[in-house]
Amino acid sequence: MSGYTTQMDAARKGIITKEMEIVAKKERMDVERLRELVAKGQVAICANKHHTSLDPVGVGSMLQTKINVNLGVSRDCVDYDSEMEKVNSAIALGADAIMDLSSHGNTQPFRKKLTSECPAMIGTVPVYDSVIHHQRDLGELTAKDFIDVIRLHAEDGVDFVTLHCGITRKTIEQIKKHKRKMNIVSRGGSLVFAWMSMTGQENPFYEYYDEILDICREHDVTVSLGDACRPGCLADSSDVCQIEELVRLGELTKRAWEKDVQVMVEGPGHVPLNQVAANMEIQKGICMGAPFYVLGPLVTDIAPGYDHITSAIGGAVAAMSGAAFLCYVTPAEHLALPNVEDVKQGIIASKIAAHAADIAKGIPGAREIDDKMADARRNLDWDEQFACALDGETAKKIRDSRSPEEGHSEACSMCGKFCAVRSMNKALAGENIDIL
Repeated sequence: MSGYTTQMDAARKGIITKEMEIVAKKERMDVERLRELVAKGQVAICANKHHTSLDPVGVGSMLQTKINVNLGVSRDCVDYDSEMEKVNSAIALGADAIMDLSSHGNTQPFRKKLTSECPAMIGTVPVYDSVIHHQRDLGELTAKDFIDVIRLHAEDGVDFVTLHCGITRKTIEQIKKHKRKMNIVSRGGSLVFAWMSMTGQENPFYEYYDEILDICREHDVTVSLGDACRPGCLADSSDVCQIEELVRLGELTKRAWEKDVQVMVEGPGHVPLNQVAANMEIQKGICMGAPFYVLGPLVTDIAPGYDHITSAIGGAVAAMSGAAFLCYVTPAEHLALPNVEDVKQGIIASKIAAHAADIAKGIPGAREIDDKMADARRNLDWDEQFACALDGETAKKIRDSRSPEEGHSEACSMCGKFCAVRSMNKALAGENIDIL
């Protein structure tokens, strides 16, 4: 980069980068206005300078709501070809980010393939990779080992890294004292908690935060501040552990901005529907409008197999209330590693939530496709309806598999000649309305 180190550094120097120009065009926003938001930290353009295939997007509450897709291999499911199939499907369905959460095997080739070929933002959780990369168990790792993996991911072109910096030695006592129902459900957060418990040392991601920021600044990696204490059930929502960690994440946000490092803040979790908007407001205040990246939120605990729906309900309210980035949830949540169909269902559910929120927020152009759909439905133009649909292929399959009887194919098999649209079109045109 010439003249600046990060997107935030450029924005603060009055420089409009090519990434800002691309994002501004996508968002129908004045590029100078976008630059101001990046300078303030209220929009993040996650764009590692080594990610050459990136098609940049902006993440911020005043922009279109973005969607993240989690995938990656585990010890029980090691098939990188299947993971690439999921990646390609996710990109085709409009995912804005791919998070590689691989926790087994040689992860680097897959990660480098993503950053060399994938146009979406790429995120990782380096603490997962630390045990695998160093081939030593958790308690044997040093603080330097964790930091070395962050550096490796930055050099590999990862655009954002989730770091659980907000839990400290104090958190250990809080968890013991407050006796949550679900304790810590964040995988990364639990690993950091376990490491502190075994070694007696402070959280390395907190203790060496300035060194980590220097790495992120060098490669323009956005820090996604992980919420280790996010609630894993409704009973733990908005409790002392969650809010105390959020306060610390606000402090860490300031420290990152002081070094021109972009930040996203991760949020809950399992949250009752009536608390979702309040959680967004609390985060906006404590973290000064930094983009909020929410994991759902799931608004009930009893829907395994349908948690993509549970998540979409919470996600729509969250995004309408200020969340910028929705992490999808699939039907396999709490049950298994998602397959290709699970990934598709998770993305579609999240896209519906994001789109509904964008309409509610008045994002420029958000409702245009809905208005086109309304025109197509009025005209009983099925091909245009499929073209407007989030998943036109599935819509067409359903109609084709249950097509109406011959003679009134302009309607669907639900109403046939009783179709309200058909009847109104004929009535307003002065035509006879034949039913029998």
